[in-house]
Amino acid sequence: MIGSLTGVVRALEASVVLLEVNGVGYEIDTPLSTFCQLKPGQNVTLWTHLVVREDAHLLYGFSDTADKALFRTLIKVNGVGPKLALSILSSMSSAMMIQAIDMQDVTTLTRIPGVGKKTAERLVIELRDRLQSLSTSGSSDGSSLGTHQFGITSISPVAEAEAALVSLGYKPLEAQKAIGAVKSEFTETADLIRAALKSMMKQ
Repeated sequence: MIGSLTGVVRALEASVVLLEVNGVGYEIDTPLSTFCQLKPGQNVTLWTHLVVREDAHLLYGFSDTADKALFRTLIKVNGVGPKLALSILSSMSSAMMIQAIDMQDVTTLTRIPGVGKKTAERLVIELRDRLQSLSTSGSSDGSSLGTHQFGITSISPVAEAEAALVSLGYKPLEAQKAIGAVKSEFTETADLIRAALKSMMKQ
């Protein structure tokens, strides 16, 4: 099992990071909360989870061990695979996820792309106790759910957020309009993206 990788970011495309480690390039799928913190040429450590299939070995990477732990908890739920788990982590913060589960807020969960009513109900049933445990125990690197440990960037959070939405398939004007509607309320890139996605899901 590959638990973490430290290297240089060589390329970023959609939510996939090409991380060069000792001359070897690893393609790593990440949630938006991690992806938006990365820049080409940056030296970073990603905490990884390896999925082995018959036709491929897939790496998923996270900026801290708390997000990795939440990802692993999500994929244990019946009907939730790695891609859907990344979508969940990209659409809401860990704190928002815990709150929705604790309040049994199925409606909010179904606004996440790919999450239907039955899946939302399974998340509530299967994760309530697990997520409360994760939220209080923290992680091995001292972080807790909802925190991120690196990511100083040279462009504004608004520009980063717009670029991230475009990478997800939204048109530039759609991305600009969605971020513009929430930029007065948030200052962090990940928060801007989540708020914009939430707003567009309601439309």
